[in-house]
Amino acid sequence: MEFDFATPIERRHPDRGEWPSQKWHRYDASILPLWVADMDFRSPPEVVEALRQRVDHGVFGYGLVPDSLRGTLCEWSAREYDWPIEPEWQLWLPGVVPALHLASLALTEPGEGVLTSTPIYPPFLKVAERTGRLAQQAPLGEPVAPGEPWRLDLEALEAAITPETRLLLWCHPHNPTGRVWRHEELAGLAALVERHDLLVVSDELHCDLLLDEGAAHRPLAAAFPALAARTITLWAPSKTFNLAGLTAACAVISDAALRQRFAAAMRGLLPDVNVMGLVAAEVAYGQCHAWRQALLETLRGHRQTLSERIAAWPGASMSVPQSTYLAWLDLRRAEGLARYRGSPQRVLMEQAGVALSDGADFGWPGFVRLNFGTTASQLEEALKRLDTVLKG
Repeated sequence: MEFDFATPIERRHPDRGEWPSQKWHRYDASILPLWVADMDFRSPPEVVEALRQRVDHGVFGYGLVPDSLRGTLCEWSAREYDWPIEPEWQLWLPGVVPALHLASLALTEPGEGVLTSTPIYPPFLKVAERTGRLAQQAPLGEPVAPGEPWRLDLEALEAAITPETRLLLWCHPHNPTGRVWRHEELAGLAALVERHDLLVVSDELHCDLLLDEGAAHRPLAAAFPALAARTITLWAPSKTFNLAGLTAACAVISDAALRQRFAAAMRGLLPDVNVMGLVAAEVAYGQCHAWRQALLETLRGHRQTLSERIAAWPGASMSVPQSTYLAWLDLRRAEGLARYRGSPQRVLMEQAGVALSDGADFGWPGFVRLNFGTTASQLEEALKRLDTVLKG
């Protein structure tokens, strides 16, 4: 089957004002948005057709997680990650961000520490504050040279741990740097977690979008079985299959006691999973392998285009992302920005008409995150605009 990742789709819906998009309506029509992690591609046709059939039923009452979905995710995990999981390990909920906050409430007490490494997906940085816990952060290791990979700095992470530290929020693969952590790095992390008796939430939302040929994801709890009893693994079809608005995610928790604590905290705080999201998740994991492979080929091409373009921007650099459709650009020494005041994100929006994510929101000012999960023509238009500033 042929899939179309090239034709731009109108997302501002000028004739359908009741369909606003966070990505496309945050800024006015003169701005090209490459910020939030929302692709500009149609979702897999199998998902769209399944949703049409569900809509035709005409009743949208309270749903249940079907056994067939649990079985489909078990098959996906065994095939894609070499990790046999059980249906009862799955707690389906409406989103990974709610799961992060829920874990803090369920697994820690007020005043205890919630630790993460920066730069990091911005909601990680709000969890402790929003749940009345102690926010703790440690920096990742910067690339040793421009374009080299970001590094897991275990010494910095351990130095940030105090007697109050109870929970580690981890991102694997990493958003925003695109790093796929090596087994040796994760082994050091696992030893640190056990040494300090921490609990772990492993956000693995981007694990099905590994861009290097032959790469395979290994969940943290699978790679280090000793961690399974203290780990909550978070998955969702939202990024891989562009289904974020359908709000369906899964917490995989093998330890019964840990699972019970998490489930107890869910009651009354979170709604049930969207019934359309359950349908979409099952079809995505069960029927959309070919679509995902075609998407990966498209993203690899866009990554190459972006890498070549950034190389022509004096002083700018990017560690080539190994996963997802997000690029983390270091613009602290970009020569084209020297004559302007303000953050790189603000300058590029005002001077080039391209909206990117501000690195300050991830804990690292001077950087921007660029979403290349868009059509080739839209990406080229954005890069042409960025050239006017960053080529100097």
